Amino acid sequence: MDQLALNPTDLEVYMQENDIPGELLHLDVPTPTVAAAAQAVGTQPERIVKSMLFLVAGLPVLAITCGQTAIERRALAAVYRVGRKKVKLAKPETVLKETGFEVGAMPPFGHRDPLPTWIDERVLEQPEVYAGGGAENALVRLAPADILQATQARVIDLINPPGDKLNQEAS
Repeated sequence: MDQLALNPTDLEVYMQENDIPGELLHLDVPTPTVAAAAQAVGTQPERIVKSMLFLVAGLPVLAITCGQTAIERRALAAVYRVGRKKVKLAKPETVLKETGFEVGAMPPFGHRDPLPTWIDERVLEQPEVYAGGGAENALVRLAPADILQATQARVIDLINPPGDKLNQEAS
């Protein structure tokens, strides 16, 4: 394990120091995917929150969504007024360097430094969610509003491309 990596203990300390309510769950099985995480805690995939680091014109930006939905890069591109090709999913080594956590274990907060954060509006529709807990066998159970407050995220539709009226009317 890389000495730079943060872990569930670091996350728990961060939550206590910042009065973030939630429960850190240490699981008997790894949860590298949304499906595995949902099965491990006995919930629907929509209640599993994934935090993904993107580089937008080279700057790190965190995007939070739920379930197995794909984040639409054009949504982030529109916010930052750059072309879609300027929005790239960060490589695992970049995720570790920028956040302190490894891919598949990254929580929505508690990173080395605060990141500009965008949260998909659908996350806030869930009564309770499970997010990365700092290790592949740890999750944090908490209310979506607590993620919003802890990250100071801005709410956006991260699933439908901006201006895509057909998709927006169908959802």
